[in-house]
Amino acid sequence: MTDGTTVRARILDIAIMLAEDKSWEAVRLQEVASRASLTLEDIRAEFSEKDELVDAWFDRADRAMLADAAKLVHTRLARHQRMHRAVMTWLNALARHRQVTRQMILGKLEPGHLHLQIPALMRVSRTVQWMREAADYQAVFPRRALEETVHTGIYLATFFYWMSDESVRSQRTHRFLHSQLRLASPIFNCDTGLIRAHGHDYDPSRDGARTEVQGDRPIH
Repeated sequence: MTDGTTVRARILDIAIMLAEDKSWEAVRLQEVASRASLTLEDIRAEFSEKDELVDAWFDRADRAMLADAAKLVHTRLARHQRMHRAVMTWLNALARHRQVTRQMILGKLEPGHLHLQIPALMRVSRTVQWMREAADYQAVFPRRALEETVHTGIYLATFFYWMSDESVRSQRTHRFLHSQLRLASPIFNCDTGLIRAHGHDYDPSRDGARTEVQGDRPIH
């Protein structure tokens, strides 16, 4: 299911468009309502505050990542490869509006915004758990807790790296993520398999079978 034909989607699309013209901080819901031919009450019925638009934006990335994972159910990719693809598909779904995404994150990190930061931490945990499901990690507690902590660190480090990456198709981010997953591979017992199967110079971003998602367009 997508939000592509809903009022929520229209509100979010217009807010993103306005942010591209000025900045996310400068977006006002009154202007969004006017552009969408809605009232503020119409918007409030969908989003109780502006920050919920940020959650909706990242929900789109979650959906793109899970939709891509569904295509891999019967493939023989290793878990670390699936995780690499899940993280990059999630980021690529946001790539068309990378600058606005960066502004959204920086807004959450402003001092005094604990009311935004605490829910943001929960949102990060939720996304990482979906990525782990997509990659078919199956550890149980307490090992699961360790793996989730490591994956959360990798996801956040890669996300912040990606926000400043202007390379074509985010190739530098691909390499950064690959290096992070490789460093963590002993924790997931996949270090020897990664090297044995692909060699020391294996780079998932050069996998010819990979399909990336740049915005809404697939890249083969």
